[in-house]
Amino acid sequence: MFETLKNYQASYLRLYNFKYKRYLHNRVDFSQKLIGIIGARGSGKTTFLLQYLKENPLPLSKKLYFSADTLSLESLFDIAFNFSRGGGRLLIIDEIHKYKNFEIELKKIYDMLDLQVIFSGSSALRLDHSKGDLSRRAIIYTMQGLSFREFLELKIDKKFDSYTVDEILTNHEDIAYEITTKIKPFEFWSEYLKYGYYPFYFENPSTYPIRLKETINTVVEVDIPSIFPIEYDKIINLKKLIELVCLSNPFKINIKELSTKIGTKDYATLYRYMEYLKRGKIFNLLRAKSKGDNILTKPEKLYLANTNLHFVYCSNSKIGTIREVFFMSMFEDGRLEVAQKGDFVVDSKYIIEVGGKNKGYKQIQDLPNSFVVADNIEIGSGAKVPLWLFGFLY
Repeated sequence: MFETLKNYQASYLRLYNFKYKRYLHNRVDFSQKLIGIIGARGSGKTTFLLQYLKENPLPLSKKLYFSADTLSLESLFDIAFNFSRGGGRLLIIDEIHKYKNFEIELKKIYDMLDLQVIFSGSSALRLDHSKGDLSRRAIIYTMQGLSFREFLELKIDKKFDSYTVDEILTNHEDIAYEITTKIKPFEFWSEYLKYGYYPFYFENPSTYPIRLKETINTVVEVDIPSIFPIEYDKIINLKKLIELVCLSNPFKINIKELSTKIGTKDYATLYRYMEYLKRGKIFNLLRAKSKGDNILTKPEKLYLANTNLHFVYCSNSKIGTIREVFFMSMFEDGRLEVAQKGDFVVDSKYIIEVGGKNKGYKQIQDLPNSFVVADNIEIGSGAKVPLWLFGFLY
């Protein structure tokens, strides 16, 4: 088994030669014993793992990478035990959600072996408390798709700084001025919105739309059913729901109409489908803060997870929807809330209204910490901030 796994590792290391390092390399604390990297399929998790495998100073004999969906594996613990007994120090497991009861195996490895483990899994992956309580053992990081900043770095081979929300909102004029001395952001903005969220765009731009649809189909047909209880004949309902949400306005969710069109009268089932697609990073949704994380409640807003999906699934998405989808896609889960006035509340602090360059302050006037985030402006002024600048959050 080890000889086979080592051969797989050697093959992966030869094939993966992607030099660009994503933002997450600077955020992960690699001193931890058990690290999880989750994220959307196609976001670059495998590349991230192999880059770390290559750059880790341990001898190759003390490092082992394999994917849990590559071959029929014996017990993960047995592999880890034998690897550790032979002097292994670093074990990297890709696509761990494909291995049944992985939580129990990882707990045993964590508790019994002197071995660092880094694993990746679908963004839909759930750390089940009843199967090992990994939530207090594993440090979990989420890999997002390419930011506008990262897209530019790959596209034109220039380096740019990232900024916090506080820095952007308090110093956006100087930041935008500094960036626009190096590039014209709108030269690349449309390309990013259509094609720039997933790193595999740069492998072959001409086939990107086809590959993206194939990627989403794999999430719906393979990843989600491997994690959540959904019958195979109901998967078509998830695909219908994606197309319907693409055509809808995020602030006008007609639950009755959606239920009828996907063929279910049970609202609870529809809400579960929404949650599955959210966990698979195909949907973004916002619920009222008063409703907490109860998945069996109607979301206040429902979006596709990024703008690239709109251009694959819809022929004429509204520009207002695209702007909101972009803004939301730049934030990690939990940082945005529905605003009573305006579009979003960021970090429970800032009220944001998203719109075009002529968007006024009427809806948020007299509200403290409120800003208009406007498209089609290179440099803002006062409380009006360029939308593209939020592509530099990571």
